[in-house]
Amino acid sequence: MGGIRTFQGSVAIITGGASGIGRALGEELARRGACEIVIADIQTAMAEEAAETIRRAGARATVVTTDVRDADAVERMVESAHRRAGRVDYVFNNAGTGVMGETHLLEKRDWDLTIDINVRGLVNVIRAAYPRLIAQGYGHLVNTASVAGLIGSPFLSAYVGTKHFVVGVSKSMRIEAAEHGVRVSALCPGAVRTPLLTGGSIGRTLYEMSDARKVAWWERLRPGNVDVFANQTLDAVAKNEGVIILPKHNRVGVALFRMIPGLEEKILSKLYAKTLADFPEMRAPKKPVTATAPLVRSIPTA
Repeated sequence: MGGIRTFQGSVAIITGGASGIGRALGEELARRGACEIVIADIQTAMAEEAAETIRRAGARATVVTTDVRDADAVERMVESAHRRAGRVDYVFNNAGTGVMGETHLLEKRDWDLTIDINVRGLVNVIRAAYPRLIAQGYGHLVNTASVAGLIGSPFLSAYVGTKHFVVGVSKSMRIEAAEHGVRVSALCPGAVRTPLLTGGSIGRTLYEMSDARKVAWWERLRPGNVDVFANQTLDAVAKNEGVIILPKHNRVGVALFRMIPGLEEKILSKLYAKTLADFPEMRAPKKPVTATAPLVRSIPTA
């Protein structure tokens, strides 16, 4: 099965597969004929709902309650999937989270949460899955980064930093992987309509804002429909694109910023100023905000 170009009869693992991008990818894989999909997520009830949708589409679905920060749990999940099916064709390394707020307001726990899931969690999946793809001589690892892994973004510095890590690791791995018949891609979503727009399950916003105001902040970035996004993502994966930027309108800005030095800072500085003007509640905090909600509940998708 070297050089896989279609999804018919394939075996896939999706971390963060219970909601958002991960769930949409699972459902689209099932529609395209995948035979088995493993949903790895800490949100067990939501993962079971996603699995039932996949089963109705004709594919097998297995839910494995997995916290990507737990390297041993990730290893067990991947080993079990590989042993049961005899192979793994696609790994969507998708679990992620974010904290919205200016850098001087971020607490240690905000940095720890973002790095532990977006960096260490990603690495745990790579360490468990990638050597198995190398050993079998085929397969495709798709690491979910973000457009924020290609450009900067005020109010999201910790998230941006971790997603730059994802892009850099993926581009480096891709060069090595080709020698072994394996493919690696960095998936770079712009704004997509998922629970992450309002913080997801454990992400948070350091400002007193309603969910409607959070969504209004994201609306300026023209968030795309998650099902359309999943469809276009799998098209790009099938074509073995190395850096997948979706929705497509985000490609223009990324290209311009690369071509014209200084343009990114100029435009994003204007965005920062306009945000403070349009969202005065984001001016209010002068020191780190202490949240009363529990820090860890469940892992959303990126």
